[in-house]
Amino acid sequence: IMNTFGLIQIGLILSCTTTISSLQCNHLPLQQRKVIENSLRLLDKMGKKFPQQCLREKMSFKFPTQVLQPRQKDTVGVAIEEIFQHIFYIFSKNLTLAAWDGTALDEFQNGLYRQIEQLEECVIKKHSHYRWSKAASRLKLKKYFQKIDCFLQDKQHDLCSWEISRAEMRRCLQLIDKVTRKL
Repeated sequence: IMNTFGLIQIGLILSCTTTISSLQCNHLPLQQRKVIENSLRLLDKMGKKFPQQCLREKMSFKFPTQVLQPRQKDTVGVAIEEIFQHIFYIFSKNLTLAAWDGTALDEFQNGLYRQIEQLEECVIKKHSHYRWSKAASRLKLKKYFQKIDCFLQDKQHDLCSWEISRAEMRRCLQLIDKVTRKL
């Protein structure tokens, strides 16, 4: 009798966990908008105004907007998750010359990390049969972020390269925000 009771308890816990998880997934677009709004606020808080001495170093990275325009909502979710991973990667290294607010940077990274986990749970794992079929889109994203990473390396992660990258990540997050509002 005890074993049956134990199994029933485990079953109830698992069903509650699944229900909570699916409820979180149902509100994913709203959560994404909040995370993006918070990330944009933190990007502003991390640094001051764009330094005047960096204006002449402007760089155009050209975000591949087509990766956020597929017909399937899940594909957009997978693309957004990948974008967040790239942003997290870029903002996780060689930040010594950035001269940013450390607390805001930590909050920014933590928010991205939590959102990546949420997207993995809601989009990727739920649709494990579904692969991001557009290898070309994935490649375009990779090239875009490699360009930013190479720019940072070429400039030896100096203040201006970080400020230009921060401004670019702001544009990137604004594009994602625009897309998630339409979902």
